[in-house]
Amino acid sequence: MQQFAQKQRWKVALFVAGAAIVGLTLWYSGTIARTLRKEEQLKVQLWSEAIVQRAELVRYTERLFESLREEERSKANLLIEGYRLLEAQRPGSNCDVTLNAAVIQANQTIPLLVQNERGLIEFTLNLPLEMSQDSAAIDSLARVLRDRGSVIRFDRGASTVYYDESTRFRELRAVMSDLIKSFITQTVINSASIPVLLLDSTRTKLVRTERIGLSELQDTAALIADFSTGNPPIVLDLPEVGRQYILYDESMVLKQLRFFPIIQLIIIAGFLLFAYLIFSTFRRVEQNRVWVGMAKETAHQLGTPLSALLAWVHVLEEQGLDPEIIVELNKDLDRLQTVADRFSKIGSEPELKRLDLADFVQDSIKYMKPRMPRRVTFNVDVAPGLQAKFSPPLYGWVLENLVKNAVDAMAGDGTLTVHLSRQNGHATLDITDTGKGIPKSQHRSVFEPGFTTKKRGWGLGLSLVKRIVEQYHGGKIFVLRSEEGAGTTFRVTLPLDS
Repeated sequence: MQQFAQKQRWKVALFVAGAAIVGLTLWYSGTIARTLRKEEQLKVQLWSEAIVQRAELVRYTERLFESLREEERSKANLLIEGYRLLEAQRPGSNCDVTLNAAVIQANQTIPLLVQNERGLIEFTLNLPLEMSQDSAAIDSLARVLRDRGSVIRFDRGASTVYYDESTRFRELRAVMSDLIKSFITQTVINSASIPVLLLDSTRTKLVRTERIGLSELQDTAALIADFSTGNPPIVLDLPEVGRQYILYDESMVLKQLRFFPIIQLIIIAGFLLFAYLIFSTFRRVEQNRVWVGMAKETAHQLGTPLSALLAWVHVLEEQGLDPEIIVELNKDLDRLQTVADRFSKIGSEPELKRLDLADFVQDSIKYMKPRMPRRVTFNVDVAPGLQAKFSPPLYGWVLENLVKNAVDAMAGDGTLTVHLSRQNGHATLDITDTGKGIPKSQHRSVFEPGFTTKKRGWGLGLSLVKRIVEQYHGGKIFVLRSEEGAGTTFRVTLPLDS
């Protein structure tokens, strides 16, 4: 019992140590994950603030362009008014048109086309060189400007002036468009290594994504819903684009780090379990070899004195010893031969014979009863004619061990009940005592090698019994019920022949 208790204490100590290692691993990994999350949140915060500042810069640039557009429009209005005044000036008039002419001559940016009454372009101003030499391109530009409404028609005469936005303004507008596109691209790409979704104003359509797998893009609605439940969106109000939203999630590294300790522990646990199974198998093999060797050696050692005792019984019989004594001596010698036979069969495949189990149990109890304390009362209830396949020497060992343990549990004073019946296609043997009982926590431990409540016991009896019943006979043995101070019932089941 002391060795078994020490073994249990070692198990508890190892379990506590393992739990401590697991707890420390999870705590440390969690600390790293929390630290990384804080750093990532700080990076995302800086990234989002940079987005807002750059968006404000883009809006400021757009306001500058709008101001430039208004200035160009004012210049165009002044230019048009100058042409109108020149056209309205009649010959002989004393009106000074010097200022108007200066305004017209100062125009170096606004493109102009002047068309006469016959529909021919008389001259052009501020057009690209390649276009000014291409009449088809000029006619096409005139049609575009006429459709746009950028036309000056004079009341007197048939001349028509077409005007367009300045080349400088068109270049600035192209730069502005490139700036917005570059801003969106850089905003999404420089996303601090986190998954990013760029959505339209309705927050239902993906404009652009970054660090998102193709498999996740199969269901955009679920993807948007998943991102929306995490961090608050970043709102972008950009010219020419309108309002857009940026949704972002935790980085893949952080997600993997959260599950890393669990995966690590699973791998370690699997490795330890595999190692335990290997070493446990080797340990059982070694135990089997030791037990088999001890059993066969015991059988061998019993063989010599048994042969001598048999010879002495014959001598005593020839000398006229009381026949009753001879009979009892022969019974004990038969029992010793049975014991030797049991030990010799350990480690080898036993021969199972189909016999009457009820008769065998009654005969075994009849032999053991007179050899037990007189204060032990036997109640034997067996179903007659119950046939099963079993090895008589080994099954007798099981029965004898259980009966002796029951008598020891009652300290030689009590009632021992042996009940054999047929239940669910099995031969069920219940051995019940009125002894001190077994705590519920030890119901399984009683079958482990080394477990014993006796001061001088080895704790191998029930372990061998379990091996005989389950490995050699394909049956089961277990504690059916037990109550401290009220007794215990062991149940042994054997499969019956169909």
